[in-house]
Amino acid sequence: MSTDQAELQQPTSADTTSPKRPGWPEIVVGLLAMLAATALVPFFGPWGLELGPTAYGLVLTAWSGVVGLAGFGVAALLRIRSLAAFSVRRTTWRWMLIGVSGGVVALTANLLLSYAIIGITGFDSNPQGTYYDAANGGVLHLILTFVFLSLLTPIGEEFLFRGVVANALLRYGTVTGVLSSTVIFALFHGINIVLPAAIAVGVIAAELMRRSGSIWPAVAVHTVNNLGLPLYVLLTGVVGPA
Repeated sequence: MSTDQAELQQPTSADTTSPKRPGWPEIVVGLLAMLAATALVPFFGPWGLELGPTAYGLVLTAWSGVVGLAGFGVAALLRIRSLAAFSVRRTTWRWMLIGVSGGVVALTANLLLSYAIIGITGFDSNPQGTYYDAANGGVLHLILTFVFLSLLTPIGEEFLFRGVVANALLRYGTVTGVLSSTVIFALFHGINIVLPAAIAVGVIAAELMRRSGSIWPAVAVHTVNNLGLPLYVLLTGVVGPA
C-alpha cells in the first residue's frame, strides 16, 4: 500500500477535522460550478462575441475541459486539502497501459453501439458536431482539437467525475459507486447519441481508478476514447485550408 493510500485509510490527528474522501458537499458544489461555467459558453456564440463556426468549435472543445477543472477546483477547496483524497496520485506504467487498453475497448464499444443505434433508429444527430467544425479549420485547428479534446477534456472531466463524484459514491460500495458516478457522468452529456460512449468510458474509467487507486489510468481511458474524433478527421483528410 502506498503512503497516500495509507493516509486515506488510517486516521491521524489531521484526519479528525477533515474527511478521508470527498462526500456529497463536494459532489454538489463541484457539479454546480461546472454548470455555472458551462452557462458562459453561449456568450462566445449567438449571445455575445458571435464567433465563427471554427473558432466557436475550438472554444467549446477547450471549455469541456475547463468546466471540469473548474468543478474539481471548487470541490477540492471546499474541505479537503490533500489531492490524494481525489485519487490524484502517481501510478505505475502497468496501470497506464491497462488504461490505454481500456480506452481502446471503450472506443470500439462506442463505435459499435453508435452504428447499431443509427442502424436501428436512424437517429444520428450528434451534439458534438461543433468539434468537427473546430478540427476542420486547418492543421493548427486540428492540433488544437487534439490537445483540447484528448488531453484537457479527459483531465478536467476525470478529475471531477471520477476524482470527486466516483470517490464520494464509492463509500456506498463498488457497484453503487461505479454505476452511480457513471450515470451522472453520462447524463451530463445529455440524452443523445453520445450517451452510450459516456457510459462505456464512465464504467471502465471508474473501475480502473478504484482498482489502481489513481486517477491517471482513468484519464488514459478517456484520452484514447477521445482520440476517435480528431483521428477520424485526420485519416479521412477532412481538413480545410489553414
